[in-house]
Amino acid sequence: MRMKTITVIALLLAACVTGCYRGSRPAGINRAAPDFTVTDADRTVSLHDLKGKVVALNFWATWCPPCVEEMPSLVAMQQKLKDQVTVLAVSVDVDEDAYHKFLKDHNVALLTVRDPGQKSNRLYGTFGYPETYIIDRQGIIRRKFIGPVDWNDPEIETYLKGL
Repeated sequence: MRMKTITVIALLLAACVTGCYRGSRPAGINRAAPDFTVTDADRTVSLHDLKGKVVALNFWATWCPPCVEEMPSLVAMQQKLKDQVTVLAVSVDVDEDAYHKFLKDHNVALLTVRDPGQKSNRLYGTFGYPETYIIDRQGIIRRKFIGPVDWNDPEIETYLKGL
């Protein structure tokens, strides 16, 4: 019984320690956003062309269930804050047809570009999707979101408007 109690306490302590915020920030926060240019069959997009705007740089894929879950709120946020925030959604899809079908089927009204070579996301160290970087008007990364986000959350809206 005593050994079982000690084991449970040790597991709880381990869980607390690994889940604690240690005050560190993800790499790149408060630093200049790495610039990139992506050209696909539809357009060429360069991050430096968006300097002077707040940018939500979202890396995603059509085959990623959390990305599919997140996309409607990302589109809604872009529509609502279109004068304050520009969403740049970079797809890592290799399959161009699947990418175009997704954009059409889900009515994705965002600035989006397909980077099948995954050069842009590698600059940011992103290999899991979705992942979003908030870049301020001066081109500095201010925040990083890992996983799907409800972009209609009032706290996020207030944060974005404050940049």
